[in-house]
Amino acid sequence: MNIETWELLSYVVTVIGLPLAILVFLYEQRKERDNEEEEVYQLLSDNYQDFLKVALENADLRLFSAAAPQLDEQQQERAVILFNMLVSLFERAYLLLYEDGMSVRQARRWRSWEDYMGEWCRRTDFRARLPTLLRGEDPDFLAYITSLAVREEAAAGLAESMPAKR
Repeated sequence: MNIETWELLSYVVTVIGLPLAILVFLYEQRKERDNEEEEVYQLLSDNYQDFLKVALENADLRLFSAAAPQLDEQQQERAVILFNMLVSLFERAYLLLYEDGMSVRQARRWRSWEDYMGEWCRRTDFRARLPTLLRGEDPDFLAYITSLAVREEAAAGLAESMPAKR
């Protein structure tokens, strides 16, 4: 091959190969970031499943009943411990998954956690303990879950005030 051929090939590499290599690199970086986000989401989900197992082991606390049960002193203490575990998990999920301007995939993952938080914030006993449970927590998380609890309380109040359908 002569010099002109080599020169032409070097231009082809520069014009096509380099941008292609950059695109492949960016694609692989994004794919890796998506995998890391999915792994974080999965670990958090596993932690929530572990929490549910602990709650099930403490079925006498009736954490899954619609109405707040009457608990004795020892049961109340265990409920507070479980609520502390739950708030800690929610804060971790918030810090790791929530951000402004989320992608569609990130928002979908976050909405599942928001659903979990909303479900617990519908409970009057959980909402009543939130000010104590949130002491020392991340200020952004505190504002987020407090506003969620207010919305859930308002929604519960509206539901109770609506006439029953026949």
